[in-house]
Amino acid sequence: MNRELTKRLHQDYLKVYRITELIVNGIFLLLIIAYVGVALWQDWTLIPVWISTGLLIISLIGFTWVFPRVKYARFKYELFEEELEIESGIIFTSNVLVPMVRVQHVELGSGPLMRKFDLASVSVVTAATTHVIEGLKKDEAEALKRRLGQLARVDEQDE
Repeated sequence: MNRELTKRLHQDYLKVYRITELIVNGIFLLLIIAYVGVALWQDWTLIPVWISTGLLIISLIGFTWVFPRVKYARFKYELFEEELEIESGIIFTSNVLVPMVRVQHVELGSGPLMRKFDLASVSVVTAATTHVIEGLKKDEAEALKRRLGQLARVDEQDE
C-alpha cells in the first residue's frame, strides 16, 4: 500500500476556531448583560448571572484556548491509494479508515472566516456518513479533493 500524503491541519485553523468561539462567547455575554438589565428592572435574583458568568469564563478558557490546541495536535489524516485514514478526538480518539470504493463524492467547503484565512474543508461522503477534514489551505484542499476523486474513480473502474 503506497502512502501518498500525511498531513495535519494548517496553523491558521487555530485562529479561525478561536475567532468562532469568541463570537459564540460574545453572544453568550450579551445574553448575560440582557438578563442583568431585565433582572435589575424586574427586581429578579442575580444568581443566574453569577452561574452563567462562571460558565462563560470556563467556556472562554476551555473552548477558546485549550480545546483548539488539543484538536489541532490530535488531528491528522493519511491518504493511501486504497483508503483514507483520519485520526481525531479531544478526549476519546477515533481512527477511521475510509475505503476508496465506498467514496460516493467529495465536496469542498469554506465559510466566511475560513475564506478570510484562505482555508477550506474537504468532505468525503460515503453511503454511511460524511467525514470532514477542516482547516486546510485552499490549494491543499483542492489538491486533496482532486486526488480523492481520482482514486475513488479508479477503484470504481476496476470493479
